[in-house]
Amino acid sequence: MGDQEVRALSGINLEIASGEYVSLMGPSGSGKTTLLNVLGLLDRPNSGRYELDGKDVTDLSEVEQARVRREKIGFVFQSFHLVPRLTAAENIELPLMLAGTALAERKARVDETLLSFDLLDRARHRPAELSGGQRQRVAIARATILRPTILLADEPTGNLDHRIGAEVMALLEGLHHAGATLILVTHDRELGARAHRRIAMRDGEIVADER
Repeated sequence: MGDQEVRALSGINLEIASGEYVSLMGPSGSGKTTLLNVLGLLDRPNSGRYELDGKDVTDLSEVEQARVRREKIGFVFQSFHLVPRLTAAENIELPLMLAGTALAERKARVDETLLSFDLLDRARHRPAELSGGQRQRVAIARATILRPTILLADEPTGNLDHRIGAEVMALLEGLHHAGATLILVTHDRELGARAHRRIAMRDGEIVADER
């Protein structure tokens, strides 16, 4: 920033086991989202080493990173990031299209997902015609349609009221109970406390790691 160097992350030494449920907590600017982005291969660290499933993914090309994200990682964001011109069903189908899945299988998978996320009656609605909770359900359905083993959630209830937020967390935790590794960034201590492992960050460093 100008002539000042800002270390978004510094001295991070972290191992997360397959199937864990981890929350990342800390004040704004503590490095939570940057760490999540590194774990999701959206940001590349300036130094250090990142291994995913026992393989060094630190210096993969952008094409190789995209393949790993597609095969292993699902993202859920506070702002949903749905494509406005696409219907709920088309948003959910998008990762399957990008992965080259055949049309018949895409339709079957999308129909199954719409049913399991209670979105059948909203399949043809665009994001602007959906409530916040429905949009987040669509976003989670899209994030998990390729059956990733890792689910990264950045403030997934930040734009939702308490009741709808609880429903969204129940969905995410259900996916964790089905076997996914769930890593959650949140400012909400109550939400963070639900995780089996709670990591606190400050100024780009891990200051507490409790199970």
